Amino acid sequence: MITVKQKLLVAALSSFLMTACGSDNKSANTDTQTPDTPKTTPEPVVTTPEVEQASTFKIGLLPDTQGGTDATGQTHVAIYPMQQLLAQQAANNVDMVLALGDLTDGGSDIEFAEWRSVAEQYQQQGIEFLPVMGNHESSYAYTYNWIKNMKDFIPKDAIHMAGYEWINYYVVRDNVLIFGLAYYNLPIAFEWIKSTVESMDDKIEHIVVASHDGLIGAKYGQTLEQIVDGTKDDDWVYGVQSKIRDFFAERDVIYVQGHEHQYQRSLISAKSTLETFPSSSTPTGGNYRLDTYTQIIAGNASYKGYEFRFGEREKVQMIIAQKNATKSNGSTHYDVNSSILSFTGPLVDYNAYYAPHTATSNNEDQNFEAQWHLFDKFTRTTNRCGTVIYGTSVSEGTRPVLVLQPEYLTNECYGDDGSYVTLAGGENHTFNRTNTRTRDLGFTPGYTRAETLTDLARLAYQWLFQMHENWTPNLNSSERIIPDEAAGELLIPETTIDLKEHVTTSWLAANNTLSDIVIISGTQNQTGMYQSDYGSELDIEVDTGLAKSQTDGTAKQAVVLPATATKSWDITDAIGDAYALEFTAPSSIDAKAAQLGIYQDDKWQAISTPECLVDATWSKQFLTNPPIRAEGCDAYPLAGYDSNFGKRWWVVLNKDAQLALISL
Repeated sequence: MITVKQKLLVAALSSFLMTACGSDNKSANTDTQTPDTPKTTPEPVVTTPEVEQASTFKIGLLPDTQGGTDATGQTHVAIYPMQQLLAQQAANNVDMVLALGDLTDGGSDIEFAEWRSVAEQYQQQGIEFLPVMGNHESSYAYTYNWIKNMKDFIPKDAIHMAGYEWINYYVVRDNVLIFGLAYYNLPIAFEWIKSTVESMDDKIEHIVVASHDGLIGAKYGQTLEQIVDGTKDDDWVYGVQSKIRDFFAERDVIYVQGHEHQYQRSLISAKSTLETFPSSSTPTGGNYRLDTYTQIIAGNASYKGYEFRFGEREKVQMIIAQKNATKSNGSTHYDVNSSILSFTGPLVDYNAYYAPHTATSNNEDQNFEAQWHLFDKFTRTTNRCGTVIYGTSVSEGTRPVLVLQPEYLTNECYGDDGSYVTLAGGENHTFNRTNTRTRDLGFTPGYTRAETLTDLARLAYQWLFQMHENWTPNLNSSERIIPDEAAGELLIPETTIDLKEHVTTSWLAANNTLSDIVIISGTQNQTGMYQSDYGSELDIEVDTGLAKSQTDGTAKQAVVLPATATKSWDITDAIGDAYALEFTAPSSIDAKAAQLGIYQDDKWQAISTPECLVDATWSKQFLTNPPIRAEGCDAYPLAGYDSNFGKRWWVVLNKDAQLALISL
């Protein structure tokens, strides 16, 4: 019997294959015994009937739209980037736009009228808006102005937080719970968020929290501003920061924000990065996720860009994507960023785009036509496992640390039918790199939380940065912070950061397949790009990193990229590093009637022809010394069937993929 959950999974896959792998996402390519499966695994499902397709709900992200000041001193909205972004999101059929604060520069009635004039065009087309208040609204406009101008955009069915009406609110759309919070309101609203989520466990599968700022920033961040650099005995962030991280990780929250005028996607750990172990499955609990939540700093839609200050807060943060453009210090342009989250049943598909431009005002000669490029993406479901793959630039001496893994290696991750997969080999040689700038922090005894320079250093290491020791290496610098006794300041030196890959194996129910379907995501997001703190382009194969950015106290050296590395921000045609995957079938499937299939070109296809399939147990040596195959087999991925084990197939890939067992 097909359960309701399985029908939902099948319907989700149907929609995903038509969107994530279709026109909306151009980048989407003798039986023996098997190990025990988790006790929670339901009865196997071998085939599935056609079922009604689940609906897809799409959310677009609109970052800061500040337009600067004209010759008369009047502030404006950046109309041209905003127009281009909303046109692109409308063309991609978004249902809702989250306006992530700093809609205006000075909070004036003229600016609100400008913003409304653009947004109303798309509201009339049926797109919902969910605006949140940024610091430029809370600093320059009264609550009266905000409500007057935004009440027609804030959804009529929004549930408002008591005492913070029109400031903090939520809506539910399909199976997605969406919170909108004003600047600095995350700690204030946390208990309300928590109780709301707990009351809706049976109604929702996804949670999006949208605000102007967040706990961990690229330039700012409440942890930096309110804890490390905070006021003595002011505990409104200090007392709940770790609780927020823990709850958001437990509930798989996607946190989206503006404020930083640059794009960044990170994993934020509930514990610490060096204690965030790859996820897998247990016999009693089934699959479990990484103990992290996703944070997206949505980029820019304004006439200004920010440099990358302070860098990765590696105590709790792992940066997966970073891109900024400041039109200064070697950067030749700004970016306008458009990001879209698509939810279909248990599946979420994410695509982020950028378009370079040089507009600096709303003068007619500054208008431009955006040329959009895909530069970040992920696809995953609620039933998944994950791991963080570090670049091979990680020093050999640090690799025994449990999580600093440059290889594509995982333990088992199970589908509901008892199928399971593992990543079985390959190394991450293709990664992006970025520089940060030097900043400093000070203290005032009796006023700041830190009473001494030593106290300030303690707070920085406790909340933001990883102290470098052999057993707890800091991959970004051997001297992450430097106390300057003479100046009475704590220096956070400029450094060079290598980005990480977040690779997930997610499951959906079978759909025109013999087995459940696994989705591999996160293997082709980085191409070997290197940029400065202000966004100017560097060459990772030529340019040395900044001093002391390696764990041995030297600079990160230029790297030799694989020939497949495109060194392009556009990842539409990106090729990742070769990795191996093993797919093991459940006992219910007759291996003699099955073959490993891949979904590409809008259909399921055999991963290889029978004559090209290697009959051998997988070995990592195949990555450098592949088995000899018949002439013409180079047209197919290196793949095999392990007849010694039985019911196990393996394949070497260099892109994200959807795999399942299909009929011969």
